[in-house]
Amino acid sequence: MPITSSAKKALRQSESRRVKNRAWKDKLKAAVKKAGVEKSPDALSAAYKIIDKSAKKGLIKKNKAARMKSRLAKLLSKSSQ
Repeated sequence: MPITSSAKKALRQSESRRVKNRAWKDKLKAAVKKAGVEKSPDALSAAYKIIDKSAKKGLIKKNKAARMKSRLAKLLSKSSQ
């Protein structure tokens, strides 16, 4: 357990960040899964929005975001053919 007041504050901050990041990551996974199952432009657009925001927040890296979007777009184009 932390002893100094600054260590206690750091623990509180990291805990609140962990909770927020966890919630956002769950939201990201759900949106990607929904877009993969539905294969509709609306679901794809919603997934893109969440992926971009996750990358902007630093939750995932920019290249991973691009890779996820590319794979979703590829899946959608394959299903429409």
